[in-house]
Amino acid sequence: MQKRLTAEEYIKGILAGNRIILSRAITLIESQLENDRLIAQKVLEGVLPQTGKAIRIGITGVPGVGKSTFIEAFGKHITSLNKKIAVLAIDPTSQRTKGSIMGDKTRMEELAHDSLAYIRPSPSGNTLGGVANKTRETMLLCEAAGFELIIVETVGVGQSETVVKGMVDFFLLLMLSGAGDELQGIKRGIMEMADAIAITKADGDNNQKAKNARMEYVHALHLFPPTANNWYPPVLTCSALEKTGLSEIWQVILDFENQMQENGFWKKNRQEQSLNWMNDYIKQYLETQFFSDKYVKENLEIISNQVLSEAILPIQGANILLEKHFTGLRSSKI
Repeated sequence: MQKRLTAEEYIKGILAGNRIILSRAITLIESQLENDRLIAQKVLEGVLPQTGKAIRIGITGVPGVGKSTFIEAFGKHITSLNKKIAVLAIDPTSQRTKGSIMGDKTRMEELAHDSLAYIRPSPSGNTLGGVANKTRETMLLCEAAGFELIIVETVGVGQSETVVKGMVDFFLLLMLSGAGDELQGIKRGIMEMADAIAITKADGDNNQKAKNARMEYVHALHLFPPTANNWYPPVLTCSALEKTGLSEIWQVILDFENQMQENGFWKKNRQEQSLNWMNDYIKQYLETQFFSDKYVKENLEIISNQVLSEAILPIQGANILLEKHFTGLRSSKI
């Protein structure tokens, strides 16, 4: 059995760039145990002064676009520049074991063996859209450990894009050429969030199709209203197989950072994200406290059945449980 580390030992190991301790710290913050939560809080507070210096990138894409293949090729490009990269890949969660299903280290084997890269597959749990509950905290730990670029890969299920957009600096959308009209509905909403679009698999016979798709997306983006930060999302083509277009995407990210730093939106965006994080935590904490309440657990099924049988209105059932929870009248019976 591993020796239990103190908060100070975690902090010292993370700041020294110790990968093993970093992994253990991430496991600690993902824990549901109250004692682990208290230690994790101390660790996060201890490393906070050394966070915030990395570029945070969210990457999403339609099914079949090859997110992992792209991230591996792009990650290798970043490490070739002697920069440290951490990939936080949100895996679908097994409902039986609650663990990650896909295992990104097997999907990004070459990058996983790179000394400048760190890959952390995280089970998505029951959180909105498959986004891991502790992704924000994990980003801070990776930044404190010295990683200069943090990539958050979504599972691409729709709602997760909105959540990831709210925790990163730059949002990259990967698209396919000739993906078909059936995806147009999801494209519109995600395209409006994108800071750049990359058409993948621009190689071989597909190269010309990718170029044609690029022009279509360029024209489509002109129909969107201008963004508040005055950034116009570029559309690029790339090939993870031929390692083309990767340096251009990296340059776009650097250009974006420079422009946002100059106009003040970089700092403003992070400040808004911090407030949203606080509000999200409050909501999550209150929900956890509510459903952990002894009275609620004893009577939730009863109230639910009354709602199902239409004996009471849904809002009435909610108010009964809420009133008992907040007033502390645990002795009342239904």
